[in-house]
Amino acid sequence: MNSDIIDLAAAAGRALRDKGWMLATAESCTGGGIAQAVTEIAGSSEWFDRGFVTYSNQSKSELLDVPAALIERFGAVSEEVAQAMAAGALARSGARAGMSTTGIAGPGGAVPGKPVGTVCFGWALGDRTWTERHVFAGDRRAVREQSVAHALRGLLRLLKEN
Repeated sequence: MNSDIIDLAAAAGRALRDKGWMLATAESCTGGGIAQAVTEIAGSSEWFDRGFVTYSNQSKSELLDVPAALIERFGAVSEEVAQAMAAGALARSGARAGMSTTGIAGPGGAVPGKPVGTVCFGWALGDRTWTERHVFAGDRRAVREQSVAHALRGLLRLLKEN
């Protein structure tokens, strides 16, 4: 794992610890990469509660209470589903901060309007949620690494603002 991602995870951990908050993650396209990054940090058990890797649509519904109708209407790779995943991670944990990723890392899987590299992010702090959609360049590994870094940067930004 690259040192920039570890540095972001450490910074997010300090911000969470300062607030006395725990983090829960809900990951699809990153396959647990965020959870791996945060658990690289010694002492992360003080601020990391759990991670859900919900790769299939069924697991998103079963583990995070993402409505199947929401997935059907907007697709698994959508800001709506990312928002529901982040909120579901909070609801299914003791955390105060949640974050999610769902996307198309490639090399296949593109659909009209959603090219390879499309990733949707969700962040939840208490009862507030934020989402973003980005299209990253590069191969599967590059898309996943950029997604982990972006998710952590977003969390850090929101922790500082809220």
